[in-house]
Amino acid sequence: MLRINLLPIRQLQKIAKARNQLLVFFLIFCVVLALLGVTGGLLAAKITELNEDIVAKTNEKKSFDKVIQEIADLEKRRLDLNKKIKILNQLKTDSSLTVHVLDDVAKIIDNKRMWITSFKQNGGRLNLSGYALDNKTIADFMDNLQLDSTYINGVNLSNTSLKKVSGKGLKSFSISAAVSSPAPPAETQAEAAQQQ
Repeated sequence: MLRINLLPIRQLQKIAKARNQLLVFFLIFCVVLALLGVTGGLLAAKITELNEDIVAKTNEKKSFDKVIQEIADLEKRRLDLNKKIKILNQLKTDSSLTVHVLDDVAKIIDNKRMWITSFKQNGGRLNLSGYALDNKTIADFMDNLQLDSTYINGVNLSNTSLKKVSGKGLKSFSISAAVSSPAPPAETQAEAAQQQ
């Protein structure tokens, strides 16, 4: 006998196959969603970690701002102190320069033939005025100032005239000169450069 299957097997197979495909597609979709969820979670955790790191770094930077400000203040104080030290050294040099110039003038002057009535030093300029017995005494004094003093240079006679002083005819004179400290020897300069 012959049996005839009236059930649509092919249609049922197609439906089963479609159902299987739909189920596989749904499973793949769920796996992809799960992977996306895990990846999203990892990225969110990484973003949170990076945001926390940014906040920590910003706070650390703010703490360094205080240190940077202190360094800037210390640098400003250092510059101010160096400026004050330079001024003090200049005052010390200028005061010792005046002492040296006065000492050189006192050593060079011929007390029996000339008298200083005015001694003015202003910065790098020296002005002397006084009386001498004759022009030769004034010329010798100027030459000795120029040659014997390491602090006085560029000696110029400003004016000279005949004046009566205590009934005697004396030569009145005015001398101007440049004053400066002598340059230190080369060894001293080298030592100073090494210390700095």
